[in-house]
Amino acid sequence: MKRELLKRILTSLLLIPVVFFFILKGSFFFVFFLSVLFLISSIEWIKMNKKIELKFFGILFLFLSFYSSYFLFENSLINFLFILIICISTDVGGYIFGNLLKGPKLTKISPNKTYSGMLGSLLLSIISGYLFILNFDHSFIKYQNNDLYNLLLIILILIISTVSQIGDLIISFYKRKSKIKNTGNIFPGHG
Repeated sequence: MKRELLKRILTSLLLIPVVFFFILKGSFFFVFFLSVLFLISSIEWIKMNKKIELKFFGILFLFLSFYSSYFLFENSLINFLFILIICISTDVGGYIFGNLLKGPKLTKISPNKTYSGMLGSLLLSIISGYLFILNFDHSFIKYQNNDLYNLLLIILILIISTVSQIGDLIISFYKRKSKIKNTGNIFPGHG
C-alpha cells in the first residue's frame, strides 16, 4: 500500500499544477487540454473493452463527460472548480478512510471499496466543498447564516459526491468485465 500511495501522491503532485495551468489559462488552452484527455481516455477505453457496443458506449459516455466539463467551465468557473474539488475530495476521502478504517466491503463489483471509504468520501467532500464555497464564492456571504441554504448546499455536495462514487463503481464494473486491474498505465497509481 505504501508504494501505491507514494505513486499516487507523486503523480498527483505533477498533475495538479498542469491541470490548474490549463484551467486558469482559459478557453483555448482548456479546450486543447480536454481534447487531449478525451483522446487518451478514448484510446484507453477502446483497448480495455473487447465488445464493440461497450467501445461505443464508452466513447459516447466520455464525450458527454468532457463536453459537460467544457460547458460548465465556459458558464461558471466557480461551479466547475466546486464540482472538481468535490470529486477529488470524494476520491481522496474514500482512499484514505477506506485504507485506514477498513471494515465491511461495499460491493463485489469493486472489492477494495468499503463502507468506511464511502462515508469518508462523503465527509471529506462536505468539508472541502463547504470550505471552497466559503472562501471562493463571494455570493455565499449573504447566505452564510441561512440554515436552509446551508442544508441545500450540503445536500448538493452529497449528490455530487455520490454521483462521483457511482461513476467510480461503474468503471470498476467494466474493468472487472474486461478482466483488468487498471483502465490504463499513463498516470502511475491512477489506473
